[in-house]
Amino acid sequence: MKILSARQIREIDAKTIHYEGISSLELMKRAAGAFYDWFIKKYTDKNSAILILSGVGNNGGDGLMVARLLHKAGYRVQACVVEYSENYTEDCAHNVRRVKAENVPFKRITKEKEIPNFSEYEILIDALFGTGLSREITGIAAEVIKKMNESGKTIVSIDIPSGLFLDKKTTFAVEADETVTFQIPKLALYLPDNYRFVGNVTIVNIGLSEKAIEEASTNRFLIEKKDIRELLKPLSKFAHKGTQGHALIIGGSLGKSGAVCLASKAALKTGCGLVTAYLPKCATPVIQTYIPEAMAIEDTNNAFITDIDYDINPHAIGIGVGMGKREETQQAFYRFLQRNPVPMVIDADGLNMLSLHPEWFALLPPKTILTPHPKELSRLIGEWCDDYEKIDKATAFAQKHQLIVIIKGAYSLIIDSENLYVNDSGTPALATAGSGDVLTGMIASLLAQGYEPVHAAKTGVYLHGLTANLTQQTIHPRSFVASDIIDNIGNAYFCIENGMIKK
Repeated sequence: MKILSARQIREIDAKTIHYEGISSLELMKRAAGAFYDWFIKKYTDKNSAILILSGVGNNGGDGLMVARLLHKAGYRVQACVVEYSENYTEDCAHNVRRVKAENVPFKRITKEKEIPNFSEYEILIDALFGTGLSREITGIAAEVIKKMNESGKTIVSIDIPSGLFLDKKTTFAVEADETVTFQIPKLALYLPDNYRFVGNVTIVNIGLSEKAIEEASTNRFLIEKKDIRELLKPLSKFAHKGTQGHALIIGGSLGKSGAVCLASKAALKTGCGLVTAYLPKCATPVIQTYIPEAMAIEDTNNAFITDIDYDINPHAIGIGVGMGKREETQQAFYRFLQRNPVPMVIDADGLNMLSLHPEWFALLPPKTILTPHPKELSRLIGEWCDDYEKIDKATAFAQKHQLIVIIKGAYSLIIDSENLYVNDSGTPALATAGSGDVLTGMIASLLAQGYEPVHAAKTGVYLHGLTANLTQQTIHPRSFVASDIIDNIGNAYFCIENGMIKK
């Protein structure tokens, strides 16, 4: 799904009106109707007092139309227009007249003393500003937002939280619990800096022209289940372990054997036919006990890796998990990079060693996948002021070295030399020790199975997150561990392929 700018969204709105021969008011009806359908499923108690705070633009018109729909359905609704300007859009002014004609409780707010007592309401619906905002909010609108944020009430934003900028850092905006955005995802909704403004994000279809969307050019995309379904390779009836790829997982050290175990098991559970782990001697009994299906090659050293030497021909390699960065290990890593042509995913201490020796990036095969968490990323690209600068720096880094960078987070970002992909699968349950090791194994497995590196990255990240989504009702997020990810990879595949979980 394309992620588009505010300008592009306005163009698509205009093209929809033109291509389909409808009025802007009709398009507003579609948007308001989609929000209404979502709202009544989420909030079924019609006795809950609802306050809708609208502006004077088209986002305000959306809010007033929602007020009319909820009033007609029997909800306890109060509609307010925060009159921060005397210049109403035509469609917003139309809905003010209709609200009055339909006897929806209504008032205008022009000064602070006219702001309602929010304690009298259970739900506040924010429709003050839309995607066209280009300046900091001041005056009566700022006062309203401040009081909304201080109210402690449930806040639902229509399209975007009022005050949120789509293309630059936001410092003040509505702090929504839920954001119901219209059909086209906006990058700002998925950035860590903006989570306190955005809350949970839901995309609703409002019938925008598919032709107009197709015409819009972008290099930013939101990963959807259907995208992953299309990427999955079919499993041949005559498949055997030799046709399903051989992944090599390199890592481990004394006290950190579990990282290699998790990565190796994840690689097998993601569909790899063969998995070999290269590890120090101390880890061999551990992995052979934990996952007997994996093969093991021992380093000459007992406690940590000193010489990465093997006589197998893997199709892909995952390296760095639990590896440590002792001088001997660094030198072994360097010698390995000098001779390795095989597709790779590098994580953890592999990333830390690269940050110590940036000249080694020249040794990496093109499209090598890096999987840093934010701190590891800062060691690679330097510090950043905000998420937009972080993305710019990571993109420049990926382009310079011809790499694929996965920035792990609540919404993981996948950046290659051409595109940015946002992954929205996953829950806070994934914030647990070993989660990154599992992801490394999953991506290495997909690479070994012959997936293009960017496809392996997208599929691995989505599957990884989906395991947490699927277990929300059975495993409390506080109790979720990395092994639970592995145990539910199969269910994630079922969900992608069939839309359901195998019981």
